[in-house]
Amino acid sequence: MLNQTYLQMLNQKSVIRTLNEYGAQRAKEIGYQNVFDYSLGNPSVPTHPAFTQEMIRLLQEEDPVALHGYSPTLGIPSVRQAVAESLSRRFGLPYTADGIFMTSGAAGALAHALRAVTQPGDELIVFAPFFSEYSAYAQGAGLTLKVVPADTKSFQIPFDKLEEMLTDKVTALLINTPNNPSGAVYSAETLTRLAELLRKKSAELGRPLFLISDEPYREILFHGAQQPYPAAFYEYTLVCYSFSKSLSLPGERIGYVAVAPRFEGWEKIVPMCGQISRGTGHNCPSSIIQLAVSKVLELTSDLSVYETNADILCRELSGLGFEICRPQGTFYIFPRALEEDAVRFCEKAKEFDLLLVPSDGFGVPGHFRAAYCIDTEKVERSLEAFKKLADCYR
Repeated sequence: MLNQTYLQMLNQKSVIRTLNEYGAQRAKEIGYQNVFDYSLGNPSVPTHPAFTQEMIRLLQEEDPVALHGYSPTLGIPSVRQAVAESLSRRFGLPYTADGIFMTSGAAGALAHALRAVTQPGDELIVFAPFFSEYSAYAQGAGLTLKVVPADTKSFQIPFDKLEEMLTDKVTALLINTPNNPSGAVYSAETLTRLAELLRKKSAELGRPLFLISDEPYREILFHGAQQPYPAAFYEYTLVCYSFSKSLSLPGERIGYVAVAPRFEGWEKIVPMCGQISRGTGHNCPSSIIQLAVSKVLELTSDLSVYETNADILCRELSGLGFEICRPQGTFYIFPRALEEDAVRFCEKAKEFDLLLVPSDGFGVPGHFRAAYCIDTEKVERSLEAFKKLADCYR
């Protein structure tokens, strides 16, 4: 008999992926240049040249048997050491190689982190708006997802609502800053208050509440905005990172879980992740990609186009009557739709070959997400489609 859980998931396919597939088909019909596809957060800039050069060097100079062989379960030791040293240097926490676990992107990091600090049946708290795939991640780990409603004015944490939801069934909280889909950055004030609340609640429960920090957009910040490092505020933090966005390497699937030695039992987390791999079939990411990334840890692609595109869309969409909380980072914008039904609004947008993602899957009604990781020229040409869409509601 076929697995009923996954059969049911066939009826709950990713709206983002479905839209992107529609866009690809539509492009075959009318030309790619005529489809304004804001659905998928796929980086639109090339990787840093230093990464490419390191890949070439590895292929030309290193032993191919070693280069393409299995890496150790926890990741290549020299890579783990390099990641630990970089994090310590950048954020002032005493990371060691023993606290680094190499993964297949941030999704792989989250899959391991969630299983390491929770039990099936526990509650996991997330904050709306949240990346829609968190629901699948939680389900896969046997967790019940509890969503804290959004403060749509600032997209910071609404602490009054959070406190009501911190029951004895909660074992972990998952945050994402800079945030997909809102582009909001949690401030130092927000993170300080969150840490204080988690310490207070942990003391009441007699056990630690864990914070899992999903950080693939850490380096994409606008107009001098700073992203305070969540792990610096709260000791029981597992950082989940991906190089997909900072280095434009989404197809290479490379990231890590990072645990600093700041709480009792920290040293067990990474070996546990190795055992989790046995049950999930993770089996370590690509050896050559680990080695190449370790040489460019503090470099990024040229990410400036995302700020340019954000400025254009904020200015022009605001002029068309859209309510927008200006993003401080990422490559997403999350305006309020021009009607309450976000799904219907996004269906209307398709009439103008404008592909927008309705906000329902992100835990917030009445908004839409636009991933503006596309060429600026195309963003500018899409403005006429946005104007035609807005005219339908005047």
